[in-house]
Amino acid sequence: MDSGKNRYGSKKNIYWVITLIVALVFLVTGIGNLIPFAHLSQDMAHLGYPTYFLKILGTWKILAAITILVPGNPRIKDWAYSGMMFDLTGGALSRFAMGDGLQMIIIPLALASLVMISYIK
Repeated sequence: MDSGKNRYGSKKNIYWVITLIVALVFLVTGIGNLIPFAHLSQDMAHLGYPTYFLKILGTWKILAAITILVPGNPRIKDWAYSGMMFDLTGGALSRFAMGDGLQMIIIPLALASLVMISYIK
């Protein structure tokens, strides 16, 4: 019986570690968009996004990060996870469209895989 309990505890720990990583990434980049951090502003300009979009995206990122950490509200969590996936896959496609290197395309896709793992639990 203990092995089942340990397996559940292990899955729960993995879920929380991945969820905390995702939330931290979105919180930091969200704050970076609101302040804005110079390199994030340069990246957004490189991708062709207007500067006002930084504040919109930053606000959404912070709200999503908080939402996935707060217990309950499954429908709101679904929206937060969906927004994260739109952000990350849209970022990867934007980088691809601009001819950025493979590393710059893979990073948001790798984060998207962490978002999916966190969502699936």
